[in-house]
Amino acid sequence: MLSQYCVSLASVQKAHTVINGLIHRTPVLTNSTLDKRAERKLFLKCELFQKTGSFKIRGALNAVSSLSKNRQDGVEVRAVVTHSSGNHGQAVALAAQMQGIPSYVVVPRTAPACKKAAIQEYGGRIVECEPNDQSRMETASRTVVETQGILIHSNQDPLVIAGQGTIGLEILQQVPDVQAVVVPVGGGGMVSGIAIAIKAQRPQVKIYAAEPENADDCYRSKQSGRLTPNAQPPMTLADAVKTSIGAKTWPIIRDLVDDVFTVSEEEIQQATRLMWERAKLVIEPTAGVGVAAVLSRRFRELPGSLRNVCVVLCGGNVDLDSLEWLHGVKVAE
Repeated sequence: MLSQYCVSLASVQKAHTVINGLIHRTPVLTNSTLDKRAERKLFLKCELFQKTGSFKIRGALNAVSSLSKNRQDGVEVRAVVTHSSGNHGQAVALAAQMQGIPSYVVVPRTAPACKKAAIQEYGGRIVECEPNDQSRMETASRTVVETQGILIHSNQDPLVIAGQGTIGLEILQQVPDVQAVVVPVGGGGMVSGIAIAIKAQRPQVKIYAAEPENADDCYRSKQSGRLTPNAQPPMTLADAVKTSIGAKTWPIIRDLVDDVFTVSEEEIQQATRLMWERAKLVIEPTAGVGVAAVLSRRFRELPGSLRNVCVVLCGGNVDLDSLEWLHGVKVAE
């Protein structure tokens, strides 16, 4: 059944071998306050502690490492190019730096300044575009031509999806009694990779996607049974999941993701703040989407036998400029 997709358990396991020792094996934490509010036992997979501050380095390293191997085999790799709201761009920049390959990152001009700065610090060269999928793709295509580079898509590249799937392998090891996994979804690379890794070994484990109501293409696609991208750029605090799911991730989501939970902007704010204040985990709002989902009324109405739930905290790259109390406060040099 799983052989019909662009990614397999074997490719996820291979990715684990490739990136093992180059990334962090992120911890799984628990919090009694969250357990009480969710009315379940929650396990928090802390990808905010991953290199570059998000899960994205897993897929980026797997993809860039394959290009580095091609270079060693005599196939010249002049540069890597990607388009990203920030986190994937940081990851590709670092992965390329580690492999000694120039990188160009197409970033929406509205992306948080902290993410743009991090991309540059990792050696990436910023190419700005308008904040919509068409502009991202057109600018990336033009940059590929100009640099004679190779495009690494943030969520539709099979090597990237396989790399993200290594999160699923770790969850099964760290939470052996897990019954459900909740994953924020944008383009779908992470939830697809995790679904492949887990369903191939433990098909009874539920895989749930979580997304903002304002960017609910995954929910609408599941409801209609056909790929239904967002008609226009969504407005949401969760900037890392504004991208719609795509042709490579949709079949996996369609078949292997059990359900999609949507949450309001207010719920995202509340969940993010709760994690900061009570769990002392500085997650970004996109990670708050998954937390908001498990705290939602609809999720709490799931059967009580579903006790052990793992939530993937996908990143911690918070835009501090958006916090009013920090305005004017400078870090000592």
